[in-house]
Amino acid sequence: MTKKYLDIDVDQAAENRLKYVFDHFGNVLVAFSGGKDSGLLLNKAYDYAKKHGFLDKFGFYFLDYEVQYQATIEYAQKEFNEKNDVKRFWLCLPNSVPTATSMSQGLWIPWEKSKRSIWVRQMPTAEYVINENNVPWNYEAGTRDYKVQTDFTKWFARKHGETAVLIGIRADESLDRYRAIKSKNKVNSYHDKNYITMISNQVYNAYPIYDWQVNDIWVANAKYAYSYNHIYDLYYKAGIPINKMRVASPFLSEGLDSLKYYQVIEPDTWAKMLGRVNGVNFAGIYGGTTAMGWKSLQLPKGMSWESYLKFLLNSLPKTTRENYENIFKTSLEFWQRKGGVLDDETINELKDAGIAIEVGEKTNYHTLKKPVRFETYPDDTPVKNFKAVPSYKRMCITIMKNDHTAKYMGFAQTKAQVEKRKKAIAKYKNLI
Repeated sequence: MTKKYLDIDVDQAAENRLKYVFDHFGNVLVAFSGGKDSGLLLNKAYDYAKKHGFLDKFGFYFLDYEVQYQATIEYAQKEFNEKNDVKRFWLCLPNSVPTATSMSQGLWIPWEKSKRSIWVRQMPTAEYVINENNVPWNYEAGTRDYKVQTDFTKWFARKHGETAVLIGIRADESLDRYRAIKSKNKVNSYHDKNYITMISNQVYNAYPIYDWQVNDIWVANAKYAYSYNHIYDLYYKAGIPINKMRVASPFLSEGLDSLKYYQVIEPDTWAKMLGRVNGVNFAGIYGGTTAMGWKSLQLPKGMSWESYLKFLLNSLPKTTRENYENIFKTSLEFWQRKGGVLDDETINELKDAGIAIEVGEKTNYHTLKKPVRFETYPDDTPVKNFKAVPSYKRMCITIMKNDHTAKYMGFAQTKAQVEKRKKAIAKYKNLI
């Protein structure tokens, strides 16, 4: 897969994509998080809709995680106040959200009614707020946050018609994102536009700024005098590189490096966070160090990664240990009996490292990658795309990241985890 450079800049390319989306879809909805990418996309799409008379088909939504910088909430509120001539939705729902701060707790629930007394902030009360009391689709407390967004956009499309959801993802943030958008083997692309993906019969995700870089975001903000989240000014003063600045849910593994900044930037919010989610203080202190496991992790002297894995498992609470053991057993059986798919570069790296693998030519997956089966489960894999390849070291990192669903290893929730969540919802649904 190679990149093809155009004779126009990314700004004009995004403008062309917005034109296509607005011309071909009855509704356009921006997924706004309060971050730099979605903020830029919101402003650019709004300006296009206003200039070309499409405000009647335009809208945006904000998923409120309760625990967020006050600057993020202020920025979101500013956008909602200023863009009051379009459809607006502020979602404050008790969704299950992953947390990597705790060894024993893999999820937490913002806006949970039974925890009202320790909410980090009060729920907003504007007419555009959707909460547990007025949610207009079939919703269950504890639904995973990503599914809630899908359910919301499907409800929106049922009410208003076919909808393109604009998402501010940039492919330069990860190779996986680039491949997901530019793959020639996608079966759900909209016509010949690989930056538009079908989610359901009436919902499509579109990525108009997928080829932008982080510098492009700030150049455009300055060029068009767009508003933005001023938490980035404080990040800049704190010396954080612009490609490391995050405003997402602070308890995700990707955000642990910057969790400690809450202590300095918003000490009052930090104090409330300590009592809200298990393990916050430890993660705030050690989130950017090897204590949290995935930054320059060193193997203890005299141990293999397999023996270190056994040591880590034995240090965990029984329920947590059994959860990981079930996931790891699945991985072991999958890669040794069935096998997964890997690209040619990774396959050659494994061969050069002397790791015994069997490589096939055909696979049922819609991909150019080749099926690979490991004769023995490797202790470590010295390859560039490390997390895509099985190893005992990858298992150790998964534990050290407090990654209870093994997302790092490419796993989704198991049936048992889904069933456990449903039982918990049924048990506590009547609590106020």
